[in-house]
Amino acid sequence: MNEAHLENADAPVWAREDAFPEAPAGWGWVDVKSRVSCDSLEALTEAIRDDHDGSLALVWTPDHPRMMLAEELKGMGDALRTARSRWVREDMDDAGYKLRWFGTALVGFSLYSFYGGFQYAGRLAAQSGVVPDMGSKLAFATRAMLGSTSSGLALLMFVIFAFIPWYQARKRSKQLGRWTEKGIADAAPTIRFETWLAWQKAPLTKVFLILISLVALAQILVQFKSDGIGTFMHFGGTAAAGLQKQTYLEGDWWRLFTAPFLHGNIVHFLMNAAGLLYLGKRLEVFARWPHLPLVFLFSACIGGEASARFVDAPSVGASGGLMGWLGFLMVFETLHKQLVPLRARRRLAAGVLLTALIGVIGYRYIDNAAHAGGLLAGMIYGVIVFPSTASARRPRSTVTDRIAGGAAMVVLVASALLAAARVLAG
Repeated sequence: MNEAHLENADAPVWAREDAFPEAPAGWGWVDVKSRVSCDSLEALTEAIRDDHDGSLALVWTPDHPRMMLAEELKGMGDALRTARSRWVREDMDDAGYKLRWFGTALVGFSLYSFYGGFQYAGRLAAQSGVVPDMGSKLAFATRAMLGSTSSGLALLMFVIFAFIPWYQARKRSKQLGRWTEKGIADAAPTIRFETWLAWQKAPLTKVFLILISLVALAQILVQFKSDGIGTFMHFGGTAAAGLQKQTYLEGDWWRLFTAPFLHGNIVHFLMNAAGLLYLGKRLEVFARWPHLPLVFLFSACIGGEASARFVDAPSVGASGGLMGWLGFLMVFETLHKQLVPLRARRRLAAGVLLTALIGVIGYRYIDNAAHAGGLLAGMIYGVIVFPSTASARRPRSTVTDRIAGGAAMVVLVASALLAAARVLAG
């Protein structure tokens, strides 16, 4: 990224010269814990080369008034390639470890389900007084394995926690060959964007996290009273405030608003919390805070309504609202092409594809209707509210936006408090 571009006042906010803090005297770097000064360019180069986990976010030198990325500092190509080669090796080793363990669990649960089905087929045949043939028993056992809840969950966990990390590590390994001086320069805008975004404050996004955490705590307390140590495997209170389809359709309209703040278990909660923090900050920073609660409320309601119409099982979770954020960002950033780098926009599309893959694999446990409804609602909101523009400036919120956003936030806070109260009351 050249200096002329950085100094351009019409450039995106993350690409401007003043995007990062002023540089202290001398050389140094910023990691996740602190600022570290050093006495020479050689020492800084060595720190970049020895960066083991990508924690070195920004660097500074006496020649530049502002902090910058290591990728933007000339002459750092060899050091960056060395560091990234090590990251790729460590990622591949970690991914291989997860593949082995989650793969073993998947095979184990599948074989156990298959064996149970095989034995059960024999008992059924004996009770009916017939001699079962091997083909029938194998077919029955296969159906039992494919329909097993434990095998299905093991497959879902394998895909989420083993296969996807392995695929991402393998992709980074292939990209390492393109990490030349030109490759570094091409990647710098996206890295700069992500680094700048990580530094931004998003207070309303944290409020959302607090709300779902408070409701999760209420669920844990209720579950602890009944199951004790098994609390985190299953959160209680879902029947009290979740989207129970029959009772909702019969008049419990408030469940449409309380269900998004409940979660089924700790894995469900943590995955949604991670998505909330990233998507929420990105939306709050670029589209401004009023649209954060507005998109979530609209998408969660549409997603819940879709779930009520197409899925019989009870539903809980913030996924409908989060998918709305994702769909909104895809449309918003497409309509504001200069605001976000192309590679960063493509990652949102990749997120949709991964969610769809997980939804297909875990269709028995994942509310795909709520996901699809929320995604579509967020996209429609983005198309209606934001016109296309060639400007690289972030849109300003109007008085109407702030009033509507404030009202939506009041509704969401009240919904979370009602959800917690209902859960605790049983």
